Amino acid sequence: MTDQTSPDPTVSEHAATDQLVTVRHSETTPGLVHVQLHRPGKLNSLTLDTLNQLVATAHKLRRDRSVRAVILSGFEHNFSAGLDFASALKNPGRIAATFLPRPWRGTNTFQEAPWAWRRLPVPVIAAVEGYCFGGGVQIALAADYRFTTPDAQWSVLEAKWGLIPDMSGIMTMKQVLPIDVMKRLTMSGEILSGDKAVEYGLASEVVDDPLAAAEELARQIITRSPDSVAYAKRVIDETWESGPRMTFVKERLRQARLLAAKNTRIAQKAAAKKIPAEKIAEKFRRREVR
Repeated sequence: MTDQTSPDPTVSEHAATDQLVTVRHSETTPGLVHVQLHRPGKLNSLTLDTLNQLVATAHKLRRDRSVRAVILSGFEHNFSAGLDFASALKNPGRIAATFLPRPWRGTNTFQEAPWAWRRLPVPVIAAVEGYCFGGGVQIALAADYRFTTPDAQWSVLEAKWGLIPDMSGIMTMKQVLPIDVMKRLTMSGEILSGDKAVEYGLASEVVDDPLAAAEELARQIITRSPDSVAYAKRVIDETWESGPRMTFVKERLRQARLLAAKNTRIAQKAAAKKIPAEKIAEKFRRREVR
């Protein structure tokens, strides 16, 4: 199992150890970025500073065309215990400011902290161990795929505090859960095992080592054209609730752009020559599409 409590020798550190969100770029898999919630001794619970750092990190990675995949995880084998209410409530004025939406993006900071990962034009994979409560669930749900250990603990815990999920969780849960299950979890706040989270649809797959599984999936996706990967994510997200006519329009538009992309020609030549997938990734150019 990958040890998250010590530095990975295959990864170069690009963040100070006192940061609440750390960013590390893999040295063995170019383009793979590890983003880790880092609040030692606090189960990676979320402060207002953590939310701001998540937003800033996602926005920075979105502008970096060398990034091919992102893995979200938590320090010390815990994803996140959710919002640290004791810390947040110390400054009611700052909570109010964090709650105000930014009209140009349609979210407030609470919502943008998870939703910004949906905006990335690369696959985002969550590796969940230990506690995944409240805001932690909503961050995990913003990922495109979620690995979990069987004994991880998942809960839409806002019900405990007399609240509802408001960090984009209503949007992301309705995309992955049946309406009856979503209502049950949101109303009850019950705690689920990783196995149960997969059965209900909160998580995607149960594995013994989520970080290793996430790295393996990321390496597989990186062997594909960064442009087709970006547009696959985009067209699925933007048409998920659309009817056939609009979906067909988006298919045509995205495909027309890909047909003119240089990376498409590289992928086609590699497929025709039967070049092994692991040798193709290094041939691709930086992503052209957004």
